[in-house]
Amino acid sequence: MSDAPIRTLVVMGVSGVGKTSVAAELVRRTGWAFVEGDDLHPEANRAKMAAGHPLDDDDRWPWLRRIAAWIGEREAAGTGAVVTCSALRRTYRDLLRDGHPSVHFVHLLAPETLISERLTARRGHYMPASLLGSQLATLEPLQDDEPGVGIETTGTPDEVADRALAALAGPDPDPEPGTDPEGTR
Repeated sequence: MSDAPIRTLVVMGVSGVGKTSVAAELVRRTGWAFVEGDDLHPEANRAKMAAGHPLDDDDRWPWLRRIAAWIGEREAAGTGAVVTCSALRRTYRDLLRDGHPSVHFVHLLAPETLISERLTARRGHYMPASLLGSQLATLEPLQDDEPGVGIETTGTPDEVADRALAALAGPDPDPEPGTDPEGTR
């Protein structure tokens, strides 16, 4: 984990896992700036996905650089930020973190069947459910040396956000020896 304070949360995972819903709850709690990473996709990327074709790295790199630039702008301004981004591969996450010490990832996890159900029920989004398999095949889970947490998306977005913030805060520190943590002595 980075020693830098957490000021940027990248809510990551495959399409349909709940990134936007959980990010909205994180923004509500923190008051930080927000951008939907999908909004930074060039129109050509959106059209390619809408046609049922997965993106390749040549499609993703410019998009990821736009997200990294947005993160850098928030860091330079000293403001906190929440951004959604699939960030499926370690190299993508490395690009987002490069020069941005405040970045921590919230990797949302759910069973494939649940994600598929969510994608099938979703209306008005360019990402078809048929691309879920390619995203799952591309996904590289967070590694122990990456700053962030993996969070199951069972429950409401509110509950997931609570678990994410608690996990990012880490375990409660042990009380000093000889002190009463309950304050009853």
